[in-house]
Amino acid sequence: MIHYDYLFVGAGLFSATMAHEAVKRGKRSLVLEKRSHIGGNIYTENVDGINVHKYGAHIFHTDNRDIWNYVNQFAEFNRYTNCPVANYKGTLYNLPFNMNTFTKIWSDVITPEDARKRIAEQASEMAGKTPQNLEEQAISLIGRDIYERLIKGYTEKQWGRKCTELPASIIKRLPVRLIFDNNYFNDRYQGIPIGGYTQIIEKMLDGVDIELNTDFFDDKKKWLSCADKVIYTGTIDMFYDYQFGELEYRSLRFETEKLSVQNYQGNAVINYTDAETPYTRIIEHKHFESENRAVMEKPVTIITREYPATWKQGDEPYYAVNDEKNSALYAKYKALADSQNKVIFGGRLGMYKYFDMDDTILAAWEMAKKLF
Repeated sequence: MIHYDYLFVGAGLFSATMAHEAVKRGKRSLVLEKRSHIGGNIYTENVDGINVHKYGAHIFHTDNRDIWNYVNQFAEFNRYTNCPVANYKGTLYNLPFNMNTFTKIWSDVITPEDARKRIAEQASEMAGKTPQNLEEQAISLIGRDIYERLIKGYTEKQWGRKCTELPASIIKRLPVRLIFDNNYFNDRYQGIPIGGYTQIIEKMLDGVDIELNTDFFDDKKKWLSCADKVIYTGTIDMFYDYQFGELEYRSLRFETEKLSVQNYQGNAVINYTDAETPYTRIIEHKHFESENRAVMEKPVTIITREYPATWKQGDEPYYAVNDEKNSALYAKYKALADSQNKVIFGGRLGMYKYFDMDDTILAAWEMAKKLF
């Protein structure tokens, strides 16, 4: 068997970035991927000319010019701006919370000063109190009306717990704008790669050996011995056979459907914020590349309903549950990881934290600098 300088477990953005940097430095690398494709959760699949985000909506955004320039080596980006809409029991509201939202919720709110006063008035029920949970924290920041319509139901579906049982730290800040601006992100750079994300990973992995449909854990000893260093991007607790217990994750389930309509919802992402609707959002994929007139004029569209789910072994983990209990458990696994130097843990799952795509690239860069 070929011996490699580096083995990368997982073919997502973190591994691909590091593998690309390794190849530039003449390192021989192998990527293992248990799925049938590269790209991890940013994988896009072309269906009837529409680039479908198979594992949920991914919008690239960053304030870091170096990262923006770096990722633009691998694809041309369009000027997509993320402007999600919230559907609460059939009424639509703009996100993030801005003057369009406030004037829709409160008919007598016209000016920014009206909105500021109304929010302060509603938040005053928490005056003098230290928020003890997410519900109290949200009310202290935005008031009860917006909390009840646009935060409560969505958050409880997303996390599978009552807001009163979630820590206040989850929602320390809320984007509140006293302007008529529906752009969700404040970052200077934002867009979607024209033609989808998969091409980026393909180009990053040029010159890297790839084994698809290959589970690292089917022959862990063999794969550990095939390289000088192993970059592991799976769940850190699974790597150590759950010896301290399971970390908690939230999972997702996707229902994708092709519809014989040209335009289903008029927006790429609509969040369903009431508790009764079982899914959190509907994604209509063609709207991510609305500059492509041929796609937009097709008489069909593809939508995906996204359902949060409780994670169990065998499910795909999407989000770390970074509460106090899980953070303490992760610290035990990290100490174990730090006590050896053969395997390096990276990415959302290996580092048990939430990363946006630019955060992922930055973390991979920083690790690459230490190693190379």
